[in-house]
Amino acid sequence: MLRDFGDGPFGIYVHVPFCATRCGYCDFNTYTAGELGSSASPQSWLTALRGELATAATQFAALPTATPEVSTVFVGGGTPSLLGGDGLAAVLDAVRAEFTLAAGAEVTTESNPESTSPEFFERIRAAGFTRVSLGMQSAAAHVLKVLDRTHTPGRAVAAALEARAAGFEHVNLDLIYGTPGERDADLDASLDAVLGAGVDHVSAYSLIVEDGTALARRVRRGELPAPDDDVLAARYERIDARLRAAGFGWYEVSNWAIGDAAVCRHNLGYWDGGDWLGAGPGAHSHVGGVRWWNVKHPARYADRVGGGGLPAAGWEALSADERYTERVMLAVRLRTGLPLAELDASALAAVERVVADGLALRTPDDRLVLTDRGRLLADGVVRDLLD
Repeated sequence: MLRDFGDGPFGIYVHVPFCATRCGYCDFNTYTAGELGSSASPQSWLTALRGELATAATQFAALPTATPEVSTVFVGGGTPSLLGGDGLAAVLDAVRAEFTLAAGAEVTTESNPESTSPEFFERIRAAGFTRVSLGMQSAAAHVLKVLDRTHTPGRAVAAALEARAAGFEHVNLDLIYGTPGERDADLDASLDAVLGAGVDHVSAYSLIVEDGTALARRVRRGELPAPDDDVLAARYERIDARLRAAGFGWYEVSNWAIGDAAVCRHNLGYWDGGDWLGAGPGAHSHVGGVRWWNVKHPARYADRVGGGGLPAAGWEALSADERYTERVMLAVRLRTGLPLAELDASALAAVERVVADGLALRTPDDRLVLTDRGRLLADGVVRDLLD
């Protein structure tokens, strides 16, 4: 199944499937203790994770090309901070036991503000983590309530300040905008809080009502209105203006950073078509044009790993057309844009249309880069290029 590694960076993503509660808008592969019962635990998950990493390292070693050094590690979820500082240190130790981290590797963990503390940040900083991403969503209590978030409005900013005090130079805060009931004043308060936290990275995502979630059921019953596209566009422009004025620059449609050192290198690996191993229940991997994904339930995941193999539920070898499509879809969203030399004749004809419509610019070095208006219509630009 596996092919040689590509020429780009190699990262490792570790999926932690545990959450204290289930947020109403979330459709990620996560489980509360009540949902799992005795079928799985952080301890059984960590044992299985070590096994998966060991098996993957062995299979990679059999490829004709040497396994690259790991340039980025990202521990996501779920709620990785529920593992505690010692638990996250054990996760990073498990990665180091099987793979070589490059000098200056970026090592990120996501965290819920309510399950962090000054001692937590000090422990993971000492363990080798270099970056923290905190789920803030909003500074308005009534917005957090609609999203079923359990943290208090001020806790995310306090956690960011604690992380910086522990020595983290790179701290991200996540925002969600367009929640039913959110007002412009609520968004402004959230942005005030973000900028007051002194972070160097902000991610801001429009609320998406995912099928099968509690939020989707509430919208379907008429208890909440669906997000309005015009409102979402206006909120995005409001966010971008405030962040730009504070020294942030966009480098991906939903991500802003203060300087190149603050960008999330792990996510750039995804967007640039790099290789990565996704370890943990439901995690996706990509190596050399081959993609595979793990079984989702933690108990089944542990059983598969215990059997001595990779816990893959399925895999696919991407065709040249599929790789081209993904390249266009992802590169268009980046501030660095899409090299025109990579486009076929049909897409080059579409380039002239999107430039004429003011949705993108053709740079002097022949790259297609979205304008401010184009970022609002990025999906439409992609469709034009691929049709």
